[in-house]
Amino acid sequence: MFNYLIKKLFYSVLVIFGVLTIVFFLFNVLPGDPARMMLDKREDSKQLELIKKKYGFDRPIYVQYLYYLNDLSFISFHNKSKSSFTFLDEKKYNAVKIFDFKNYNVVSKSPYLRTSFVKSNLKVSSIIKSTFPNTFLLAFLAILFALIFGLILGVFSALNKDTLIDKSIMYFSVLGMALPSFFSAILIAWVFGYLLNAYTGLSMTGSLYEIDDYGISRTIQFKNVILPALTLGIRPLAVIIQLCRSSLLDVLSMDYVRTAKAKGLNKFVVVFKHALRNSLNPVVTVVSGWFASLLAGAVFVEYIFAWNGLGKEIVDALNNMDLPVVMGSVIFISMIFVIINILVDLIYAWVDPRVRIE
Repeated sequence: MFNYLIKKLFYSVLVIFGVLTIVFFLFNVLPGDPARMMLDKREDSKQLELIKKKYGFDRPIYVQYLYYLNDLSFISFHNKSKSSFTFLDEKKYNAVKIFDFKNYNVVSKSPYLRTSFVKSNLKVSSIIKSTFPNTFLLAFLAILFALIFGLILGVFSALNKDTLIDKSIMYFSVLGMALPSFFSAILIAWVFGYLLNAYTGLSMTGSLYEIDDYGISRTIQFKNVILPALTLGIRPLAVIIQLCRSSLLDVLSMDYVRTAKAKGLNKFVVVFKHALRNSLNPVVTVVSGWFASLLAGAVFVEYIFAWNGLGKEIVDALNNMDLPVVMGSVIFISMIFVIINILVDLIYAWVDPRVRIE
């Protein structure tokens, strides 16, 4: 187990390194000048020069990349010379000095994702911290909805194979997979948030917290998560239904299940105690993959429902060329993918004793 975790962590570091490299060079070759966008209508040549010097836009791209790696690293190098350019500012985060190396202070710190270009130098980590819980809640409720109803409908479909019920459930699942998220979001918001508003009490838009007209107090509105979670959960629900049905049918045809039936065991015991657990491996794979995808792919749903999550924040940052927010968010989501991937392998061993982690 220990060797497995060490190996996984090593590969995870390589993956994260590759992601941040691609993200950095991709967003730094985009058309547009972030310095000009930061100044907006207040632009003049002197201010433009100061902004470029402050954020390093006047440096070669490879130099900016090295500074970016230095910012994200747990161990960083600070040039002792105040005149030397560096993105690192010890006042912006807690750093512990380890030792001196020539003209540098070697320090230990948490990864520094820099500050927003357009939000009054607000830290990217603070932006992620304030928006990611909303996205996590939305994705968690969506995947929970998909898992519960997906398993129920999948088992029900498998036990009624080739009947009208089975065919109806399969038609529903295919339809759910075919609907794009942005279209289903608009459709669900219009039907349940507008046409049926008098009966559902739900709004077309809204976030978890609502601020009163005076901007003093804010209240939690859990009802606002219902429609976006339903929208986000439709596609994984459809996949789980089909996968659960197919896997359960394969397991029910195995010898040990037929033996259990021959011994006179109750059908409920045979299905839920013996067959269902052994058919969950592919479902675990899908659920974990979809959960990670929902964290990253909730952009359209959050934007349409005005849900103040990380996805909506990324869209706003792209519109404003707020590169630190976009890059920091993408790297953060990549880390979530890696962590979930490791957890899935551990869950495999618990669900199926035949799976060995080495």
